[in-house]
Amino acid sequence: MKSITLHDILFLSSGVFWSIVYLDAIRIGFRDRLCPFPLWALALNIAWELLQAILEYRDAGLVLQVPVSATWFLLDLFILASWFRFGKNDFPSTLPGSWFFPWTFLVLCSAFAIQYGFLREFGLYPGRAYAAFLQNLLMSLLFIGMLVKRNSGRGQSMLIAICKWLGTLCPTILFGTLGGTKETIAPNRFILVIGLLCSLFDIVYVVLLKRAIAHEQQPVRLQG
Repeated sequence: MKSITLHDILFLSSGVFWSIVYLDAIRIGFRDRLCPFPLWALALNIAWELLQAILEYRDAGLVLQVPVSATWFLLDLFILASWFRFGKNDFPSTLPGSWFFPWTFLVLCSAFAIQYGFLREFGLYPGRAYAAFLQNLLMSLLFIGMLVKRNSGRGQSMLIAICKWLGTLCPTILFGTLGGTKETIAPNRFILVIGLLCSLFDIVYVVLLKRAIAHEQQPVRLQG
């Protein structure tokens, strides 16, 4: 019987943390009537997951990553539904409302083009690793931007913030320091740098979100 290795623990932990992110995002989005993900982050996730599920199944059959990616893709469709339902609340007021659906379609198509370009240029396994870490760095910055723009913790949660951080930290350790996978046989310095930057900005987001939630929970003082 094969023993469980640190590689397995980190891989499975990342999957669990990201699954929690998606499930809580669905709950929070429909509860607060706000999309819990920035559009570009959501679009890149959807494109990455669908392409991984299809291309890895074609390359290696029904390995673990295939149902994981497919499950994340299905969960992200629920988050996308919250964008179509409530996303106009975050749509730039300087643009006509009629641009909402065309702009969303353009962002989704662009995300698929970007992800496909990574896979074609770097190959399936290295390409997916580089794309995943770069989009996670972008996601970390976009979540901070979303919090600042809304000036509120609505549509967000500490569970999402912490699990998003840990969900990226686990593969950062795996690919950046241990190596020994299809993505990178030796520890990958590029992935390590990008992953550590993700952690830095994810921690900033956690701190800012905690302060925003604490401020909103302060009792209103009546003037005497």
